[in-house]
Amino acid sequence: MCPSVKYNSRGPVLIPRMKSKHRVYYIALFSVVLLGLIATGMFQFWPHSIEPSGDWIAEKRSVHDVPAVKLSESSPLPERGDLSCRMHTCFDVYRCGFNPKNKVKVYIYPLKKYTDEYGSAVGGPISREYNELLTAVSESDFYTEDVSRACLFLPSIDMLNQNNLRIKETAQALAKLPRYKPPLFNMLPGGPPDYNTALDVPLDRAVLAGGGFSTWTYRQGYDVSIPVYSPLSDVNLPERAPGPRTFFLVSSQTAVHPEFRADLETIHAENGESVLILDKCSNLSNDSPPHRKRCHKNNVYEYPQVLQDATFCLVLRGARLGQAMLSDVLQAGCVPVIVADSYVLPFSEVLDWKRASVVIPEEKILEMYSILQNLPQRQVEEMQRQKWSSVSNPLFLPLIPPQSQGFTAVVLTYDRVESLFRVITEVSKVPSLSKLLVVWNNQNKSPPEESLWPKIRVPLKVVRTAENKLSNRFFPYDEIETEAVLAIDDDIIMLTSDELQFGYEVWREFPDRLVGYPGRLHLWDHEMSKWKYESEWTNEVSMVLTGAAFYHK
Repeated sequence: MCPSVKYNSRGPVLIPRMKSKHRVYYIALFSVVLLGLIATGMFQFWPHSIEPSGDWIAEKRSVHDVPAVKLSESSPLPERGDLSCRMHTCFDVYRCGFNPKNKVKVYIYPLKKYTDEYGSAVGGPISREYNELLTAVSESDFYTEDVSRACLFLPSIDMLNQNNLRIKETAQALAKLPRYKPPLFNMLPGGPPDYNTALDVPLDRAVLAGGGFSTWTYRQGYDVSIPVYSPLSDVNLPERAPGPRTFFLVSSQTAVHPEFRADLETIHAENGESVLILDKCSNLSNDSPPHRKRCHKNNVYEYPQVLQDATFCLVLRGARLGQAMLSDVLQAGCVPVIVADSYVLPFSEVLDWKRASVVIPEEKILEMYSILQNLPQRQVEEMQRQKWSSVSNPLFLPLIPPQSQGFTAVVLTYDRVESLFRVITEVSKVPSLSKLLVVWNNQNKSPPEESLWPKIRVPLKVVRTAENKLSNRFFPYDEIETEAVLAIDDDIIMLTSDELQFGYEVWREFPDRLVGYPGRLHLWDHEMSKWKYESEWTNEVSMVLTGAAFYHK
């Protein structure tokens, strides 16, 4: 790849420098990608230490000193992407060691110019968008020049737009990267005529941050769905208060499939001027940028400003599932109506899209208007308030919950007072105990008087329930102020304070898991053709009972 960047003391820098608004966009994008990785389990296996590697030195090179790498026809290729990959099976978490202030660190591979056997460049100059992404990362606190401290590795090979790639040669270039399996960014996957919904470059076990995933190609819990970048992201739009707009529904996409276009014309004919169907303009002057205009018959509208005049804005599937239109609509404060079957919405594992959009199956597009009309106005106004905004930086969050916070013990009891007091006495000896909450599940009998309860060093609170239900132990009581909760029955008297403290320390490393003591096994009984539950103590465990278990609040 022939780069158009240079390196300063902190990594690749754009020529010319990017606007600060673009930098915010890309650093926010990268932050949420990392948040997605965190949410899908990347850090549940975070190790305590890592051996430094001395065989890799990060070099800073200028645009005039980029080494050339010739790829032969027989250069190795990465394996095809493994669709079964999950964080605990494919991601090398042991590359991720603790860093100062517990920050995740990112290393960017040095720039190189890849050519084929005949000296032809494998790719063109790095795009402005990918330059901006790399620059944003290199100027952030995520970046490290020390490869031994890096958890994630970004290639300096631009794969945002598959149309610009030579698939085989790009794959060969990736295979030459030391410790290959970095996150790969791609916003425009596939190409004519099929337009696959994921990058066609062999991925091996690399994490793919892609725009336009379908449920068939998305590896949930591993890949990250990102929004397709819009070139109009730097257009400043005024704030609009929630409420009714000039148009109820606007469609502003160009190159809409003829079948969708016919359906939209039907909706317009049935509902009149409340529906505005726009298309590209054909009779504009040469000084008018076509991407900033939309037309309906002889009327010309400014784009994306026209989106602010609509309550709902249509986002249809195109040749690709992911559309930059989604970003434009959200920026305008219009409620997106997404008609794209199997589309995996951006960051869907950490964002609740039901709060900001309406998803309608393609087969129900003719019912779209009536579906939208039946939405309560209060719900619509709440959707209008949801916009793309800067995200809090997930890379500065603690990698594990702080030990100083401790845990809250929740003891479920009915009337076994003697056993309950023994449990309270033993649990109170655990150094990390912050508070003890007794859930009194007996509606026919009052709990003992305060003077009879064991005297312990932490606050003890008794909560009386309205019904005798085992699930009362999981109610999010206001008294629970810690992230960690220990659910324990009033007859679990065999666990020592040391064992409970050890369980809490294990939970801190696996806060998204249920960490407990009573283990059980379920397995398939081939003779009886049904599932079998095994309560005997064995070396095999498939579940943890909540009679004594730590979980996240």
